Amino acid sequence: MEYISLQLDSSGIHSSLNNTVHTLIEQITPELPHTSFVTDLAFIMIIGAVVTLAFFKIKQPLIIGYLFAGMLLGPLSPIWSWLLPDGGPSAQIIDGVGILSDISALNLFAEIGVILLLFVIGIEFPYAKIKSIGREAVGIGSVGLFLTMGVVYYAASIIGLEFMDALFIAAALSVSSTAIIVKLLEEMGRINKESSILILGILIVEDIIAVILISSLQSIALVGTVSIESVIVIVLVATGLIVGTFTVGTRVIPPLIDRIAAAEHREILLLGVLGLCFGYALFANIVGLSVAIGAFLAGVLVAESKSAEVAKLLSSPIKDMFVAIFFISVGALMDVSELENYIPLAIALIAVSVGMKFGGNMLGNIIFRQKRGKALRSGFTLAAPRGEFSIVIVKVGIDIGAVSSFLFPLIGIISIITAFISPLLIKSGDKIISKLEEKNV
Repeated sequence: MEYISLQLDSSGIHSSLNNTVHTLIEQITPELPHTSFVTDLAFIMIIGAVVTLAFFKIKQPLIIGYLFAGMLLGPLSPIWSWLLPDGGPSAQIIDGVGILSDISALNLFAEIGVILLLFVIGIEFPYAKIKSIGREAVGIGSVGLFLTMGVVYYAASIIGLEFMDALFIAAALSVSSTAIIVKLLEEMGRINKESSILILGILIVEDIIAVILISSLQSIALVGTVSIESVIVIVLVATGLIVGTFTVGTRVIPPLIDRIAAAEHREILLLGVLGLCFGYALFANIVGLSVAIGAFLAGVLVAESKSAEVAKLLSSPIKDMFVAIFFISVGALMDVSELENYIPLAIALIAVSVGMKFGGNMLGNIIFRQKRGKALRSGFTLAAPRGEFSIVIVKVGIDIGAVSSFLFPLIGIISIITAFISPLLIKSGDKIISKLEEKNV
């Protein structure tokens, strides 16, 4: 009898809450379609602002706040499961309350977010800066990334993941989070130290490799297997696009942007650089590469112009909004109700990827004869955090149907855990370095 009573109470709550919210929204904005993207966007912005403010106050990366906000909002969140009628998340949906009903529209805006994110990252890397990275950063970054990717792929295969799942998760876990690491270094007052300059160089190398990886994995997924011929074609096309950008593009596009900027009208400049961004992304897509590499290269071309800083200032707020929507929608799409089933797998992959990232970077530092303290600091700093590119890589696989949907919540929980342990690893590294220096004195 008690169980039946609880069921009746729950049913009454469902009906009452549904009717109340629907009536309230109708009264406030009767002209809007209330099961549309407009309602979802309103709740994304409100809940996103509240949650990210809370994460800012406790000094945690905003990316993690976005993911957490998405988990609270999403139709797959267990927090809202008791509000849903029988039939599960795909059944009737309460209008707007904690539920993102128009997922297709969110995916569209999320893709725009990825393009704008990589475009603004590209503006940070003018051609001269890319050339001056140095062979040490290129070598250490490449050794650390590809060694981690290979070992994580092997470990994921042993655990039982299918080929594409193992390949995409290995690529995702081989790239450290630039956003999280830069934030940590700034907060600790280390951004201008010698070891930090090496770390930033390695992060630039990893970001560039990650962009190429996204295109390569996308093409491999469409073929279904790793084909030497397809890999060669991808490399040749990507090389041709990059070389063409750095030779012809840098001579034609930056002067054109400066001419647009000479009009001294910010709206026209904004439209010009966004046109270049999406046009280059479209061109990359036409030649068989990812839109991500096109957006990144467009950013590099803008960086070569005299108006780069103004273009960055104009496009950054738009990028910030769409990137927020991207990460919140990723959090919303995570089926966190089954997350407990993946926690052992997440912990195993974190242990392997963090261990190999540290080991791979240390090996690279040894090969390129870096000082022990500098090597240890870069190893501990780069070891843990996974973030923006990790999520983008997995989302690309999900979007084209190449990987299993459970990789979403898996990469989400890995990103959250590694973000929390990163400061602890850096501080532990400081203690170890101090003890080693004391012994040498």
